[in-house]
Amino acid sequence: MQRARITGTGGFLPETVWTNAKLESIMDTSDEWIRKRTGIGQRHLAAAGEGSSDMGTPAARDALAHAGVAPEEVDLIICCTTMPDYLFPATACLIQDRIGARNAGAFDVNAACSGFVCGLASANAYIRSGVYRTVVVVGAESQTNRLNWEKRDTAVLFGDGAGAVVLQAEDGDRGILSTFLGSDGSGGDLLIIPAGGSKAPVTKENAGGPECDIQMKGAELFKQATALFEEASTKALELAGLSLEDVDVFVPHQANARIIGAAAKRLGLPDEKVVMNIERVANTTSASIPLALHEAVAGGRVTEGDTVLLASFGAGLTWGAAVIRW
Repeated sequence: MQRARITGTGGFLPETVWTNAKLESIMDTSDEWIRKRTGIGQRHLAAAGEGSSDMGTPAARDALAHAGVAPEEVDLIICCTTMPDYLFPATACLIQDRIGARNAGAFDVNAACSGFVCGLASANAYIRSGVYRTVVVVGAESQTNRLNWEKRDTAVLFGDGAGAVVLQAEDGDRGILSTFLGSDGSGGDLLIIPAGGSKAPVTKENAGGPECDIQMKGAELFKQATALFEEASTKALELAGLSLEDVDVFVPHQANARIIGAAAKRLGLPDEKVVMNIERVANTTSASIPLALHEAVAGGRVTEGDTVLLASFGAGLTWGAAVIRW
């Protein structure tokens, strides 16, 4: 059976690093407060004018080099981002041009922190249906320039970066075994930036105001996230004909160390199976899973034949999971 196999991974983090000590100097917080509630010790910040495409491009190049695939061989590029360079054109088109993938189509996906899993599910469908043979999925976020550094409940959480994977059609039992996606728009107000879209454009009157900031109901999100991580994971495993006992490596969205720990506990997965890099990169939204996966592959934590479970939860509300045989 033809499957979509990940043949290359890549990542990119901007040079500037802000530790918790830096945040102590600009807001009412402390390293202890941040670590206790989030598990984050530092985050990378994009330079002025460094957009999501500027990080997604080197991540895509890295993944292509790892896969040994020339840009001209790419059929499709999907960029998963909540912070595109522009409202239009799509950030995926900018990446397509910069990497020289002249034969590829390109489009963006915005499903917040679940974006990468949604992009992966789309790429899998294109490959399984025979429409395309080589697809690059990028998660890229330049979001710290939108943060209100006076709001410690949200400002301490996020970082910038990009991750990417190359998927190729291949016969056999390796590759994506299943994907599952879920959503509940009634919870859209739990994590939202109210202004900036067609519903409430940015104006002279509201620019810089609370409507342009991330608004989050953290306690309710925590409860939802731990339960929906479990639902997405178990449903994707059921679709693959597997169980939690079959999972060798768990790569969750890096939202919060407490959420990851609670989700792993509910799933019965021991710490040695859980990939976590949030302490060093914070929450990079749709880039978090491909970045963590890239680090796990590069570090030898993922080996041939492993069953890898990816799971996400984000604004929307959205959630999803994918099961991969490496």
